Amino acid sequence: MPVKVLMVCLGNICRSPLAEGILASKLPQDKFTVDSAGTGSWHIGHAPDKRSIDVAQKNGLCIDGQKGRQFQTSDFDEFDYIYVMDNSNYRDVIHLAKTSEHKNKVHLILNELFPDENVDVPDPYYGSTNGFDTVYQMLDEVADIIAQKLIEKHS
Repeated sequence: MPVKVLMVCLGNICRSPLAEGILASKLPQDKFTVDSAGTGSWHIGHAPDKRSIDVAQKNGLCIDGQKGRQFQTSDFDEFDYIYVMDNSNYRDVIHLAKTSEHKNKVHLILNELFPDENVDVPDPYYGSTNGFDTVYQMLDEVADIIAQKLIEKHS
């Protein structure tokens, strides 16, 4: 049974689809599954933002087959690790957790890079195009750390 990782942002069209694609590219597909979701419902069934698709393609990844979905309480049972992009998403997801086991699965993603600093991945949606490049680089760097930890722990 593969280890399952979920990436969560607000709308599931910018940051979490990138995080899903980046981390999935760094993990053996036979041992790990990566998915993404949003805390909001606005983009259910939609493809990622074109700017996310473009920055992924520029870096050799294809994420245009992903479809937005909303985080559900059943995700706590479905996934082994839940990485959220910012403090607001963290609060929203933790609020839905029913048990301490569920809460322990939820991690602020950049704490893997900056331990206990609670740094947000900035939401590039309303910013300039280069905001997507910046977010990609942040997520690529933290995905290296997460992938290494997961592979070491689950090999």
